[in-house]
Formats: sequence, structure tokens, C-alpha cells
Amino acid sequence: MSAYALAVNWDDYDAALFDLDGVLTPTAEVHMRAWAEMFNGYLQGRGIEQPYTDQDYFDYVDGKPRYDGVRSFLASRGIELPEGAPEDGADVESVAGLGNRKNDAFNEVLARDGVAAYPGSVRLLDHLAGRGTQVAVVSSSRNAPAVLEAAGLADRFTVVVSGAVAAEQGLPGKPAPDTFAYAAQQLGVPIERAVVLEDAVSGVQAGCAGDFGLVVGVDRGAGVDALTAAGADIVVADLAELI
Repeated sequence: MSAYALAVNWDDYDAALFDLDGVLTPTAEVHMRAWAEMFNGYLQGRGIEQPYTDQDYFDYVDGKPRYDGVRSFLASRGIELPEGAPEDGADVESVAGLGNRKNDAFNEVLARDGVAAYPGSVRLLDHLAGRGTQVAVVSSSRNAPAVLEAAGLADRFTVVVSGAVAAEQGLPGKPAPDTFAYAAQQLGVPIERAVVLEDAVSGVQAGCAGDFGLVVGVDRGAGVDALTAAGADIVVADLAELI
């Protein structure tokens, strides 16, 4: 268990609100590869020598809605593009076009390789189900339902707040707390009785900003110090530590 981890008394909470990629499933790795392929191809096409790196993923992209991630990274390189529209093709040089290009790469990898949930995350889900604790998924990804289906987790969640749901409801993405608050509302649970579980700095910031009962950081690469600084009450390396 991380030195930052503390015991969790689940009697104090009625719901657990899980991020998906990097918390329940290792799809963050798929996203990282898809982002790197897309951004480095784009930068090379513009003759920019400074490559996109894994650190750029954690600094500018991780946990954010797709187009926000594109915009944030491009700003870090001093690049401004037109916003474009969600229907832009992957060949269009716009924020939406680049985001759609990345999404195509992600779907190709998911279809080819599939995805399996983290065993420790499944153990925690089983534990919470036995306790009667309500659960929801809150993901910036529009692909969340497909990922849950591929990982065999779809039947465990009646509430899934994906990037598509956030757009339909007009909810700002992480680091704003609105998507988590919406999930708690859908479950009928007060935010102070809900636990947020996140691996991204932006997601931890969202949980902290929303004054949820507990914010758990899951260190899959962002780092214990970064997650703690963002507002995590507890940091673990695996969700089984919370049982």
C-alpha cells in the first residue's frame, strides 16, 4: 500500500464514482499510444522537431475531454487551430479534426487487442456490490460504453456519464466537478456521501473542487506527489488496497 494510503471505512459512503481509463481498465495505455501516434504525426508534418511525449500526456491530455486535450497540448507548443466541428474528417486540420483522428486510432487498437479490467478493480467492485454500495462510471471518453462492454463490465453500471452524455447535458469536463456531481445526482446520493476514484490530475482536481466525501488518487503514472497536490485524500497503486 502506498505510504499515502489510509484505510477507507465504506460505511461512511453510499456511492463510488469511478473514472474508467486507468482506474477500471488499462485503456489509458491505449489512449497514450493513440495520442502519441496522432500528435507526433501531426508535428512532423508541420516540421516541428520537439516531439510529443508521455509527460505531455499527463500534463495536457490525461482525463480531459478529447477536444480539450487537443487544444491544451497545441497551446503548449504555441499552435492555434480553428475549432472545427465534431463532424470534421480526420484529415481536417482543426481541433475537432485532430481529435477525431486520435479517436480513429484508439478504436482500431481496441478492436484489435480488446481490453481486460484490472483484477484489483474487479475485486473492489465485487466488494462494493456485496455491501450494496452504488457505483457509476464518470469518463471524459465518448468510448466509455464500448470499453465497458469490451472489458465485461457493462452490466455492473446503470449510470455511465461518458463524454457523449456530458455533451448532451451541457456539462463542462474535468477538472470541473460537474460530471461527477451529475453521476451522484443520477444515483440519488449526496456528494458528501460519494467517493471519487481517479488516476488523472484533472480528475482528482474535479473531485476536490466538488467537495466529495473522499477523493482517491490511483497512481498509474501521474505520480503520488502530483495526485496529492491536486487534492487526493488517499493515493493507492491498486484499487484492491481499498478493500
